[in-house]
Amino acid sequence: MRTRMLVDIGMTVLLMLLMASELIGRAAHEWIGMAMFVLFIIHHIFNRKWMNNLFHGKYTAYRLLQTMSAVFVFAAMPGSMISAPLISREVLSVLPISEGQNFGRTLHMLSAYWGFLFLSFHLRVHWNMIVVMAGRLFKKKSVMRTVLVRMIVVLVAAYGIYALFYRTIRDYLFLQTQFVFFDYEESIVFFFLDYLAIMELFAFIGHYTGKAVRKLKG
Repeated sequence: MRTRMLVDIGMTVLLMLLMASELIGRAAHEWIGMAMFVLFIIHHIFNRKWMNNLFHGKYTAYRLLQTMSAVFVFAAMPGSMISAPLISREVLSVLPISEGQNFGRTLHMLSAYWGFLFLSFHLRVHWNMIVVMAGRLFKKKSVMRTVLVRMIVVLVAAYGIYALFYRTIRDYLFLQTQFVFFDYEESIVFFFLDYLAIMELFAFIGHYTGKAVRKLKG
């Protein structure tokens, strides 16, 4: 379980770094992408039992939600891997590929941003585990602390809505532009804070969507 958590945390950290592609440098972006692919494979090896049971048993509304979110995350990775050789200038530049850069750039952008949102939504699976681990840091329960933490979570999610529009994520999701804009004069810290807020927003949505769906029968 600890190893699985470390792999998932590693994927989350690498995903954040990948979203800052031009800010961290193209070479670093491509090597981090390769590391992400390795962790992606390891993650699915750890979860092979879940995959083997995919077509067995009854599908409740909650199980369907879990399965669909995992499928969408899984679908985004091949898109990134297929497009990577087409646009690579460093790690995979030795491959004899000279065409398809426009298609590769478009597919890579779609896979990256939809994958980011789907993976953030999928993080709801670990939400309760994170809450339990955080609770162990304190010896006694506190209603005031619980209320304060929930307020912070809601405020961060609310800011995530603002960051979603400020970072023009919608334009990348629906191909309103062919290129991702980066402000090179901006501190990378603010970039990561905004994307962390967006990630928390979709994990928040996923968590409470899951809670609502679990109340459904069947």
